[in-house]
Amino acid sequence: MADPRIKTLKIKTGVVKRLTKEKLMYIQETEQQLEKVQKLKEAGIDESTFKKQEEVLRESQMMIPDTQRRLKAAFEDLKSVVADCEELKEEPDYLNAQKFLAEAEKEIN
Repeated sequence: MADPRIKTLKIKTGVVKRLTKEKLMYIQETEQQLEKVQKLKEAGIDESTFKKQEEVLRESQMMIPDTQRRLKAAFEDLKSVVADCEELKEEPDYLNAQKFLAEAEKEIN
């Protein structure tokens, strides 16, 4: 029977992978929305449309720190699970977890 820690590794790795992607998505969305707001400002669009787009921009900007906080917590969680599973270092799921830890570490710093 498979080691139950492998299932935990898979789940925790999936969380880190998803949150890393989510953070990058919010950063990209914020950049796109900022460009859109600037174009609307230059075009002299009506005030209500402009205000709404600024609100969307602020909402996207607020999601980045929240996602960063959740990513950091998930990263630390996965890091401790990986440390506790040293004897599984030959397992593909263990190697996958290490790979995503390295990717997530770039986004945390």
